[in-house]
Amino acid sequence: MADIVERYTIPDQHFWLHGPRSGPPVEYDAAAGMWNVYGYPELHELLGDPATFSSDTMRLIPKGLMPETEEFSMAGFITQIDPPEHGKLRKLVSSAFTRKVVADLEPRIAALTHELLDAARDRGRFELVTDLAYPLPVIVIAELLGVPSSDRALFKQWADALFQRDTKISLAEPIEEQNVDVQATLKPWKEMSAYLAAHAAERKRRPRADLLTRLVEAEVDGERLPDEQVVNFAIILLLAGHVTTTMLLGNTVLCLDAFPEQQEKVRADRAAIPAVIEESLRFLTPFAALGRSTTREVELGGVTIPADQVVMAWLAAANRDPRQFSDPEVFDPGRDPNPHLAFGRGIHFCLGAPLARLEGRVALDILLDRVDPLRTDPDDPVLFIPTPTMTGVRRLPLI
Repeated sequence: MADIVERYTIPDQHFWLHGPRSGPPVEYDAAAGMWNVYGYPELHELLGDPATFSSDTMRLIPKGLMPETEEFSMAGFITQIDPPEHGKLRKLVSSAFTRKVVADLEPRIAALTHELLDAARDRGRFELVTDLAYPLPVIVIAELLGVPSSDRALFKQWADALFQRDTKISLAEPIEEQNVDVQATLKPWKEMSAYLAAHAAERKRRPRADLLTRLVEAEVDGERLPDEQVVNFAIILLLAGHVTTTMLLGNTVLCLDAFPEQQEKVRADRAAIPAVIEESLRFLTPFAALGRSTTREVELGGVTIPADQVVMAWLAAANRDPRQFSDPEVFDPGRDPNPHLAFGRGIHFCLGAPLARLEGRVALDILLDRVDPLRTDPDDPVLFIPTPTMTGVRRLPLI
C-alpha cells in the first residue's frame, strides 16, 4: 500500500486508497443525507436485491436540483431503470456485446493500438491517457455505435465535464447552494443529447449496420423506443463504453509501475495478463461507487435503513474488505479466486465488461512489447481524476 500512496499524490476523497477503513460496514452520513455501504458481504447482498435497492435514485433527488425539462430527461438511462423495463432495454443491445462479437474485435483493437503508439512515437512523447487509454476505447465504441470517431475530442470534452469534477450532491443542504455545480453538469448532457439526436434522426432516413440504427429500429412491447430513450441509451453506451477502459488501462499501467516485480513477471509470462487486469480492477476500482434507493425498510449489516433512502454502494471499499480478501492492500495478481465487484453484480453487471477486458488485454500485451519498462516520469507527476466516485488517472506521462 505504501508504494501507491508514497509514489503518487492521491486525492483525499479516495479514502479506500489511504489504508484500511475503521468503522462499520454500513453507516449514515448526516451531512450528505444518505447512507454508505462499504463492506463486501453487505454490498454483495445489496447488488443482488434490485427489488429492495432500486437503481432509480432520481426519484429521491429534490426536483429543483435535477430538473426534468424538455432539454433533460432521464428516460432511457438504463443505469436508472429497474425490472421489468431494465431487462427489455438491456436485451436490445446485449447482442452487440456477445462473446463472439467482442472476440471478433480483437484484430481491430490490436491495429488501433499499434497506430496510436506509432503516432505517439512520432511525436516523441508518450502520455498514456491522451495517446492510448482514451482514444483506443472511444474509437471502438464510436465505430460500434456508428458515430464519427473523428469527433473524439468532443466526446472527451463532454466526459471530462461530467466526470472530472469534484462535485458532491447533498440531500441535506439547501438546493440553491448546489445549483451551480448541477447546471455545469447538465450542460454537457444537453450537448451530447443534441449531437446524438441528430445522428439518430439521420438513421431513420438512412439506416446503417450499426448500434444506433438498431436502437432507432428497436421495438419494446410492439412499439418503437421514444426519441429521448434512444438518445439517452446512446449516451450511456458512448460514455460507459470508453470511460471504464480508459481508467482500467491507466490503472493497470500505474500498478505495474508501482510494483515493478509484477511487471517483470507479466513480461515473462503474458498468459498472466488477464489476472493482472482483474487485480487492477480490484485494487484500483474504476467506478468506485454506485447509487441505489431503498424501496422498503431493510436491515443490512446489522443496521436498519428506512424506505426511500439514497444508498451509496462503495465498490472500491468492498474490494478491499479484509473479510473477503486477504492482504487487501497488496497488489497480488495471483489471487485465485478474485471475486471483485468492479463491474457490479446481478442484473446491472456491466454490459461492456467483456469488451473492456479484451481492450485491456490486447493493449497491455502490445504495450509490454513496445515500451520497456513501463515507468512513470518522476519529473511529470501522475494526475488522478478528482471525482470521488471514480478511481483513475487523467494524466499519466511515461518516460
